[in-house]
Amino acid sequence: MKKKIISCLLAAMTAAALAGCGSGNTSSGSSTASSAGAESASSGSSAESSSSSTSAESASSAASSSAETGDVPEGLEDGVLTVGFDAEYPPYGYMGEDGEYTGFDLELAQAVCDLEGWELEKKPIAWDSKDMELESGSIDCIWNGFTMTGRESEYTFSVPYVDNSQVIVVSESSGIETFEDLAGKTVGVQAASAALEVLQDEEGQKALADTFASLNEFADYNTAFTELQAGALDALAIDIGVAKYQLESRGEGFKMLDETLNSEEYAIAFKLGNESLRDAIDEDLQTLTDDGTVQELAEKYGIADMLILGAE
Repeated sequence: MKKKIISCLLAAMTAAALAGCGSGNTSSGSSTASSAGAESASSGSSAESSSSSTSAESASSAASSSAETGDVPEGLEDGVLTVGFDAEYPPYGYMGEDGEYTGFDLELAQAVCDLEGWELEKKPIAWDSKDMELESGSIDCIWNGFTMTGRESEYTFSVPYVDNSQVIVVSESSGIETFEDLAGKTVGVQAASAALEVLQDEEGQKALADTFASLNEFADYNTAFTELQAGALDALAIDIGVAKYQLESRGEGFKMLDETLNSEEYAIAFKLGNESLRDAIDEDLQTLTDDGTVQELAEKYGIADMLILGAE
């Protein structure tokens, strides 16, 4: 009997031991499977990260490739068009009553940027430093009633968009009616301007300028007009568009002589050789001409009769 009881107890202990071993193997298998799953997830996350990095590099490479192939105009890799302009040259560029820079050229530049998806940076410059600003890359173009006539070899120009003339403005009470009456008079002009160039050019109007008592240069035409109004100047050599704006805004008291010093055309000046930016803006100017934007702006600023651009 005792042997039978002992045999039963031994069988029970053996069964319990076997059950314990089975439980331990299941736990180990579960732990191994969990570890394998974590490693798999980690591997997947690493693969996704690698894939994202590769995509970003591909996008960057594509952008660089686009710029290199000329899809992005020279100087516009950052998406910003920096326009250099004379801040006291109405109606093309000046500070409005709201303290913001505006004018025909600046609004037209904004319209171009809207078409291209560029940001416009308006950068006032000293007019006699315009070449340095352009050459250094500080500005992308000179867009401010800039004469292309006689300067074609110095810059890459857009299509001409305004027909301009150089005129003489005097006080209505001055008694000056013709160029001959300017002999012995003090005449003002903006420094580094087309009017100054024509008055210094042997083939232009230098012979006329030699009859003046003096030819005084000013940084801007607002200052020059103030001097004319005060009587410190007898006459002012100036672009006809600017003259019309000044006469209209200042009211009575001034007039333009019937004779003109020179006829010329305005265009946008780019650094010599920058044809990619020139071509892009030329195309936009035609689009804005065709849809009536250029005409609308010209009428707003009183230069509609001077436009050269025509709809296709």
